[in-house]
Amino acid sequence: MNLRIIKDEKMGSVEEKMKSAKKRVYLDHAATTPVDPAVVDAMLPYFTRFYGNASSLHAYGREAHNAMDEARKNVAELINAESDEIIFTAGGTESDNIAIKGIAYKKKKGYIITSSIEHPAVLETCRALEREGFEVTYLPVDRFGTVYPSNVESAINDETILISIMHANNEIGTIQPIKEIAKIASESGIPFHTDAVQSAGKVPIDVRRMNIDLLSLSSHKIYGPKGVGALYIRKGVRIEPIIHGGGHERGLRSSTENIPGIVGFGKACELAKKRMDKDVPHLFKLRDTLIPNTVNTIEESYLNGHPKERLPNNAHFRFTAIEGESLIMSLDDEGIAASTGSACSSKKLEPSHVLMAIGLNEVEAHGSLRLTLGRENTDEEVEYVLEVLPEVVERLREISPLWKKEFEIERWRKEMEKR
Repeated sequence: MNLRIIKDEKMGSVEEKMKSAKKRVYLDHAATTPVDPAVVDAMLPYFTRFYGNASSLHAYGREAHNAMDEARKNVAELINAESDEIIFTAGGTESDNIAIKGIAYKKKKGYIITSSIEHPAVLETCRALEREGFEVTYLPVDRFGTVYPSNVESAINDETILISIMHANNEIGTIQPIKEIAKIASESGIPFHTDAVQSAGKVPIDVRRMNIDLLSLSSHKIYGPKGVGALYIRKGVRIEPIIHGGGHERGLRSSTENIPGIVGFGKACELAKKRMDKDVPHLFKLRDTLIPNTVNTIEESYLNGHPKERLPNNAHFRFTAIEGESLIMSLDDEGIAASTGSACSSKKLEPSHVLMAIGLNEVEAHGSLRLTLGRENTDEEVEYVLEVLPEVVERLREISPLWKKEFEIERWRKEMEKR
């Protein structure tokens, strides 16, 4: 019997859990977001009425192509790009692959600089390129998960062909000094790529002002449909396509375009831009209620990531002597959806590479909890989490041999201090 089946038997059916839970609170928006009703409304006609292939020359094809052009404009406006600098992909992972491999294959050989806390879409792409003969440096971060611009500058050599540093970390929420890093890359004549999957729609992005050459986006992180993303490619930046076919998306990403998904993505970007002034203060308020009330109420609880330079919706904690998966399952029993870290890595048993990179040991890394808020969350939901979380942590610690050991060590320390 595999691990997935064992978990399902222990957890019971989804329906049973939902019925037994007092409330339902979704705090895993970094994994995915619900599709906005306005996005669904925008998409529906393109499944049944305007179903043409955007490459066709007849009226049906032109309708689809015009809808795609409008969506491309909305995506571009979210990051202050030009419409013809946006190509559509199947998601953030593909965008990262096209950006990194596209530069590498164009150059044939060379040296890539990235960080040790990137999303697997970047890390695994770089590792694949290493097997093909490219050299890669994975820069360290400090205890908050910050990449120092000075380290980027020091790592540059004559063979450097690309620098790729994420805008904001998907696990701990730390926002990187992208403008400074991109300036260093620009002054050195090196293309700069950033994975902005988690930050787009939550913090302002201006690819012109920030000197960004390539930028990855994903629809389902901003209330759009799954299975669609985009890559911004600054005019003048040349990349080699990694998918070949009929020459769609300026020959850089062949495949018949997913028009309903693209229309939905465009609408989601339009809404994100319009709502940012309203959504971001709301997220800050909820986050800044959640963080201090957790670390000040629960003994031996700590915030991971930068205390200030972090995404407005991200609260990432660690709890001494708590096993993260047990915590997630216990919160799920109470109707609270959360995670320990990246959904893309949640089935792996290894500790988070991000948490290890900021200096945590394996035990500490396994005791993590990521709560990521969305525009639909309320003050009442946060209050419910703050009521339930301490009770769950206390209950788990009562049966934790690690907590009993920590307690005994602390008591021994106090006795030694008295002497």
